[in-house]
Amino acid sequence: MRILIVHNLLWAHYKSTVFQALQQLVNQQENTSVRVLQIARNERSRASLEALTDETTPTYVYEHELLFDRYLEDIGLVERVRALLQRTRAYRPDVIHLTGYYDPAQLALLGWARANGVRVVMQNESTASDHQRGKWKELFKRWVFRQCDGFFCFGSQSADYLLQLGVPSAKILLRKSAVDNNALRAVYQRTLPNRASLQQTMHLRAKNFIFVGRLIEAKNLPVLIDAFHQALERTLHPSEWGLVILGDGTERNSLTQQIDALVLTDQVTMLPGRPWFRVPEVLAASDVLVLPSRSEPWGLVVNEAMACGLPVIVSDRCGCVKDLVHHEKNGFIFDPDQPAQLMQYLLRFMDGNVDVRQMGRFAQEFIAPYAPEVVAQEMLEGFHKIMN
Repeated sequence: MRILIVHNLLWAHYKSTVFQALQQLVNQQENTSVRVLQIARNERSRASLEALTDETTPTYVYEHELLFDRYLEDIGLVERVRALLQRTRAYRPDVIHLTGYYDPAQLALLGWARANGVRVVMQNESTASDHQRGKWKELFKRWVFRQCDGFFCFGSQSADYLLQLGVPSAKILLRKSAVDNNALRAVYQRTLPNRASLQQTMHLRAKNFIFVGRLIEAKNLPVLIDAFHQALERTLHPSEWGLVILGDGTERNSLTQQIDALVLTDQVTMLPGRPWFRVPEVLAASDVLVLPSRSEPWGLVVNEAMACGLPVIVSDRCGCVKDLVHHEKNGFIFDPDQPAQLMQYLLRFMDGNVDVRQMGRFAQEFIAPYAPEVVAQEMLEGFHKIMN
């Protein structure tokens, strides 16, 4: 069996670690090979993080080709179609794994595969609550999905969305997403003994909530800041807790203004974004991850925090919440349209009404099945299933 994977960005580390694990599994099987076509090096919106990588950046080894060593936005449709068709014909795959339905170039490859008897597995990251969806767009998706032989999904909510669109349950081959749990945990554990000095250097409080991600409207950060402010007014220990916002984006200036207006500059710390493998350095100075998004296909930062043993407070609009967050065991789930819920969960941590250590142990236990090796094994089994 010859497996061809089409992927958008070489920079996407969380996929690279899975591809490496898949390569290692394939190497143990006779008459099976895998090749990954990476369309672009990166997106412009993530260029700043790419610039921060250095010789300490983890590298992943798998059979791949970078089609265009430039940003995805700079690659024309005709270029993408020509390159994908040329490499695919040369490789002669039995099955193709496509990144998604939203790239016309990959839809052209889907058409080629159907005409040539090649099986297709489509990746789906969307959930029903991501965006408002129009009738014609949903009809188009239904048609595209009928052309596919199987699907890899970002969790149960992503799979549920496909079921709503008429995809048979038997065609959903994977319902997980993974990050490099071991690499993240190693950095966290290496940094943790220096927690107090790190907090002092960064001007952080003894205990901290943390948000990690892009500073954009969908992340719902003004509600998080307001909820933290209200919790501070109610807690018995206001001086102990801070809020760390780690990331860059278009909302930075407005968030800074909100923090100033609420007189929270001493307790809310804005830190610039950093590469994924350095995020655990800040998680080591923090206690609870908060992801308050109004729209989030999955939320890989929840994987990262749980791998490091942090409890989580996560919006029910995040794709990962149904799979990763066990309410009152490793964290809390809240409705982003009900800010009072978020405030109450922050307050429970601040007033010591939560067993943080026990929640952290549960977090690491629950994230174990969401490891690259597990996801790769399920991918390989999925490829075999549709070929048989």
